[in-house]
Amino acid sequence: MGHSNNVTEFILLGLTQDPGGQKALFVIFLLTYLVTMVGNLLIVVTVLASPSLGSPMYLFLVYLSLMDAAYSTDISPKLIIDLLSGQKTISFSACMGQLFLGHLFGGAEIFLLVAMAYDRYVAICKPLHYITIMNRQVCILLLVVSWAGGFVHSLVQFLFVYNLPFCGPNIIDNFICDLHPVLELACSDTYVLGLTMAANGGAICTVIFICLLISYGVILSSLKTHSQEGRRKALSTCSSHIMVVVLFFVPCIFMNVRPVSHLSVDKFISVAYTVVTPMLNPLIYTLRNSEMTNAMKKLWCRKLGIDRLRMCHSY
Repeated sequence: MGHSNNVTEFILLGLTQDPGGQKALFVIFLLTYLVTMVGNLLIVVTVLASPSLGSPMYLFLVYLSLMDAAYSTDISPKLIIDLLSGQKTISFSACMGQLFLGHLFGGAEIFLLVAMAYDRYVAICKPLHYITIMNRQVCILLLVVSWAGGFVHSLVQFLFVYNLPFCGPNIIDNFICDLHPVLELACSDTYVLGLTMAANGGAICTVIFICLLISYGVILSSLKTHSQEGRRKALSTCSSHIMVVVLFFVPCIFMNVRPVSHLSVDKFISVAYTVVTPMLNPLIYTLRNSEMTNAMKKLWCRKLGIDRLRMCHSY
C-alpha cells in the first residue's frame, strides 16, 4: 500500500539544472504568480463590489478565478522556492496532496467551463427565458456539480496512485508531482493502469472539449438573427470563452490521452497549463469584456476617492 512503501520523499529535477537559468526562471515565475493572483482576485473583488455584474455569467467567472488562483497556488510557490534551492525534494504525502489538489481544481474547472458554455447558450439562444432558466437554484446546482465532478475525478486518480508500491528510484523528471512522472516510479507494471487513467482523464477532456466547441458553434451560428450590437457583444463574450477553453483543454488532452510515458516536451506543456493559463484567463476575460473593464475603472475611482472626476462618470 502507498503508506507502507519505502519511498518517503521524491527528488524533483525541475526545469533546468543551470544556476543562471534557474535564477532567471525564478524571476519570471514569481512575477507570473503575482500577476495571476492579483488578476484573479481583482476579478473577484470587482464582481462582488459591482451590482451591475450580478448575472450568472459573472458568478461563474468569480468561481473560475478562485479555481485558477487555488490551482496556481498548489503549483507555483513550490516551483518558485525550488528554483533557489539546492536540493529539490517533496515528501510523499506532500506529493500526493499536490496531485490530489491539482486534479481537484483542474477537474472542477472542466465542469465549470461546461456550465459557463450552457449559460452563454441560454443567454444568446433563449434570451427571453434566461432569467427563468438560469435562476439562483440552477446556478448553485451547477457550481455544486462542478466541485463534485472535480472531487470524484481527483479521488479516482489519487487512489490509483496512492496505493501503488514505491521502492525506488525516487527521482521525478519534472517540477511537479503529476500522474505520468509518478507512475513511472512505481515498482509494478502500470501500463494497464495508465490506460485506465487515460480513459478517465483523457476521454473526459477530449469529449467535453469537442462538445464545448460544438456548443459554441451552435451559439455563434444563432447570432445571424441578432442585431449588429447584439452580435458584437455576444462575439466578444464567446470569443473570450473559446480562447480560455482552448488554452485549458489542448494541454490537458495532450497530457492525458496517452499511456504512461515521458516526453521531453512534457515539462513545457506542464508549465503551460499549470502556470501560464491561470495567468492568462483573467487577462482574456477583462481585456475583451467592456462591462468588466468599466466596472473595474469605476471601482478604482471610488477607492481612490475621485468619483467626481469626469473620467469616472464617463463609464
